[in-house]
Amino acid sequence: MVAVFALIPSIGRCAPPDALFLAGTQAYHAADYPRAARAFQESSALRPASGTLQNLGNAEWQRGHTGAAIVAWERALWLDPFNEAVRDDLRFARKTAQVEAPELAWYEVVSTWLPADWWVWIAGASLGLAVAMVTLPDVLRRPKAGWHQSIAAVGLMVFLLSVPAHLGIHTRSRIGFALQPETPLRLTPTVEAQVITRLAAGEPARCQRVSGNYVLIRASREGFRGWVERTQLGLICPEPPRRRSVGASERVLRSDALHAPDAPNAAHATFRPHEYRIFRHAARA
Repeated sequence: MVAVFALIPSIGRCAPPDALFLAGTQAYHAADYPRAARAFQESSALRPASGTLQNLGNAEWQRGHTGAAIVAWERALWLDPFNEAVRDDLRFARKTAQVEAPELAWYEVVSTWLPADWWVWIAGASLGLAVAMVTLPDVLRRPKAGWHQSIAAVGLMVFLLSVPAHLGIHTRSRIGFALQPETPLRLTPTVEAQVITRLAAGEPARCQRVSGNYVLIRASREGFRGWVERTQLGLICPEPPRRRSVGASERVLRSDALHAPDAPNAAHATFRPHEYRIFRHAARA
């Protein structure tokens, strides 16, 4: 659907995600950023993981592909909103490229507090708990106690509080970013259409409708509304988010594999200080 998530047959038609991640890591350290980006790209397509997408963004940034880098980092945050290293990368990239972050409604901000699938579990568990506290005493033929009603009320309250987050997840999934510099925003979905304005790489927009190979969007800058080619826009969530068990593909680039963390929060790891400085220095060059 989006170019950065397309499979590259020459790299890993049969390769598992961990092997592709390792190949991408080796290529990155060898400064072969196009090969690293292709490997991380295919690894993330087979097994979406925040760490893999973070590394994909790093490789794309090193290639000078600002739009693709921002899309990859935004997708990394979609899977793991606790990844502060990705937030730092996004702030730095947007400051360097002079593009703004997408404007979020209050319920969309709430949806960024936790991963999308966490909200699903919270809603399901809280509603199930409330229903159980109301129905189980009758099913078990036992009198209802005050604590039954209290727990049911708490469960229902938590469920209702999670509803805005679900709405925010739905609306945020339509946010996209221009992948190419000077992306033309057209008046109608045709190649010959008048160009209203041009979007900078990484500039945010909201997808409203799809027509053939074109997407109707509303750009954040001055509210321009028009059509762009589907291949020129990277959505923050091109497919339903899935959370997998943590493996090597969720670990961020490290110079010493012996020190790679095995804890469930391994995806939060980032470059070591000297590697991070090298990345920042290269980005400014």
